[in-house]
Amino acid sequence: MRPVLFIVIPCYNEEQVLPVTAPMFLSQLNSMIEAEKISDNSRIMFVNDGSKDKTWELISELSKQDCHFTGISQSRNRGHQNAVLAGLMEAKDVADITISIDCDGQDDISAMDKMVDEYINGAEIVYGVRSDRSSDTFFKKFTAEGFYKLLDFMGVEVVFNHADYRLVSSRVLQEFADFKEVNLFLRGMFPLVGFKSTSVYYERHERLAGESHYPLSKMLSLAFDGITSLSIKPIRLITTLGMVIAALSVLGLIAILITTIAGHSVTGWVVMTAVLTLLGAIQLIGIGVVGEYIGKTYMEVKGRPRYIISERTADQNKKEH
Repeated sequence: MRPVLFIVIPCYNEEQVLPVTAPMFLSQLNSMIEAEKISDNSRIMFVNDGSKDKTWELISELSKQDCHFTGISQSRNRGHQNAVLAGLMEAKDVADITISIDCDGQDDISAMDKMVDEYINGAEIVYGVRSDRSSDTFFKKFTAEGFYKLLDFMGVEVVFNHADYRLVSSRVLQEFADFKEVNLFLRGMFPLVGFKSTSVYYERHERLAGESHYPLSKMLSLAFDGITSLSIKPIRLITTLGMVIAALSVLGLIAILITTIAGHSVTGWVVMTAVLTLLGAIQLIGIGVVGEYIGKTYMEVKGRPRYIISERTADQNKKEH
């Protein structure tokens, strides 16, 4: 029996790129249906993340033009990770497999064929991984690779050069639904679920239209969220740093005591001021990191919903009929 596939596509202010990429997604879906890899009940699900432009209107119109298009809209902008989660949770009970992918056309859509093949061969999770970054500028390549290396150093289990382009089976999503945390970092959470996984490699292209919604500031914010959501290593590093500084301070006091007993005066007020300033900065950083963890715990304890779906294209179509 051919599996039902839902392609989950988060959208935020994508009115420029959606008319370009939507036909591409439909063509890819139809080709897999014709090749009898997936069921004709498969769908392309757009998740409107509180867009301020005409993205939701375009999604609604697409759903009227072809039954393979469907969409849901969040009540407000909740961020990329929450939008992907909303689509996955919406699809988990009606689809055998889901593939999450961004709307901008940068990820190679044809790699979906290999992903489905790997699923048929027994993989429950198939990660889409960039084969190279030759098309990136030096700065972008340096910051992106540094992002993954930093996550790895901090103890966050991620697949190198994998973002949120992945195939996930319904079986995995049923288990993933038990992960209730509010602070989401999906590319670090799916490896925690387990099950058999593999990777498919592809070349990434330039964005087809519109502007990127992931500048360096958001990438850094995402990295910080990923680290503090999935690892306590920063707190341990601060503790270790505190112990090292304490040991050095004791050695310094012993050196000063010996120098004083020997009858030599202790000078170096400039150095002492610099050291005190450094210690003050380290203390503030330590307090900030601990505060970040406390803040995340505070948000988790509140148990607020991670997304709220305000509209569905299926509901709109029912009303019209």
